[in-house]
Amino acid sequence: MARPPLVGVPTDRRPIGSHPFLMVGEKYLRAIVEGAGCVPLLWPSLTPALPVEVLLDTVDGLLLTGAVSNIEPHHYSDEPSWEGNPHDAARDGTTLPLVRAALAAGVPILAICRGFQEVNVALGGTLHQKVHAVPGLMDHREDTSAPLEMQYGPAHPVTLAPGGLLASFGKAAPWVNSLHGQGVRRLAKGPVIEATAPDGLIEAFRHEGASFLLGVQWHPEWRVTEQPFYAGIFHAFGQACRARAARRHEVAFA
Repeated sequence: MARPPLVGVPTDRRPIGSHPFLMVGEKYLRAIVEGAGCVPLLWPSLTPALPVEVLLDTVDGLLLTGAVSNIEPHHYSDEPSWEGNPHDAARDGTTLPLVRAALAAGVPILAICRGFQEVNVALGGTLHQKVHAVPGLMDHREDTSAPLEMQYGPAHPVTLAPGGLLASFGKAAPWVNSLHGQGVRRLAKGPVIEATAPDGLIEAFRHEGASFLLGVQWHPEWRVTEQPFYAGIFHAFGQACRARAARRHEVAFA
């Protein structure tokens, strides 16, 4: 039986007590296994960062997860960060170079929430630090006091770009969850819009020049096997990873 594709997943650096820990939410790892049919491989986000070429040489795909932290604004703006804004400099230092290297190497990328924002910043785009404070935009944050089923429940529909990858899944205006405080302000050069929220905020993009690069602002990993639209995202990513693995196998035995 063929080896399932390996998907690299950079970790978050989070304090527990007096010690920093490197971790990834279980829901992302389960979605890689159950939704994409791949095997996750966790990468430590360290300072200084591990060599991206070494990391990418071991995998067939890259998943960038959501996180509690936000990208430090000096990566995309001269704006000061707001007081209390949670940052993770080790993750920034790992993921931003990884995006550019993975794109250049033809490694499939699926980017979720913070990961979606990381791709935009890595390629030269900018972010709103507080979407809810921008006139004309909705409050896209979740109610953290609500049960998880409500936090990750449908929050608003998204309009899909005609002819795009997400539109090929056959659902005209799917509802998605919404658990983010930051969002895309200026889209980087290269990505094209896949979906927008009712207020016009960009909710998804793809990169036409990549073997596979899809970024979504919502969380399709949440109970992925129970929701066909979310499952379609991970299935497409898994197919791209399998194609990458097959190409690597051909080269290895050529």
